[in-house]
Amino acid sequence: MRVIRDPLLWLLLLFIALLMAMPYSGPLFANWFPQLERPLYQQDSFAQLALAHIQLVMISSLFAIVIGMGAGILVTRRKGNEFRSLVETLVAAGQTFPPVAVLAIAVPVMGFGDKPAIIALLLYGLLPILQGTLAGIGAVPANAREIAEGVGMSSLQILCKVELPLAAPVILAGIRTSVIINIGTAAIASTVGARTLGSPVIIGLSGFNTAYVIQGAVLVALLAILTDRLFERLSHWLNRHAG
Repeated sequence: MRVIRDPLLWLLLLFIALLMAMPYSGPLFANWFPQLERPLYQQDSFAQLALAHIQLVMISSLFAIVIGMGAGILVTRRKGNEFRSLVETLVAAGQTFPPVAVLAIAVPVMGFGDKPAIIALLLYGLLPILQGTLAGIGAVPANAREIAEGVGMSSLQILCKVELPLAAPVILAGIRTSVIINIGTAAIASTVGARTLGSPVIIGLSGFNTAYVIQGAVLVALLAILTDRLFERLSHWLNRHAG
């Protein structure tokens, strides 16, 4: 019998197993919290909440990657360099603005649901990606660009074939940080009607139900760890490929 030795696969199997087993864990939580009338969250399927949580993070992260990398590339060009300080300040301000405050402002305009949550997660996830892009492109050796210019490459070719491939590991590190932050932050999106793994946490906090809080928090934490390990694997692959 073949033994699975891949830690990433074990984490994935554990996450799936917890999602499948959680609906049947009522007796366990009833034993832990006998004072609670309803120790198991049953308003939504945990599997559906996980899928909705992942979808929300993926959509907001995709927008953050496009905007963060795009802004980082633009301000490292000669024509855009004068706007670098302004862009960094604006993006940094976006992350320091509390996500709850962004949700409170966005809800009257966009209504309840995923849209205000995506805006909040987008703003909160931009800074690590922008910083990773700036640091990665800034670390590209000048002689690499000079050689590329010497063989007749255009500015676009230098960017796509020289700068971005060499900067990829650092950019990926910024994306990794952004996504992990957003996995945790997405939990509060349930306060504005978005379906996420934060739903049991928010309802548990408002109803003084510690069992609900644990059920949601454990799954969110495990999802973040699983995603972090996945990015670590991708980072190792990029480093080997670059080498």
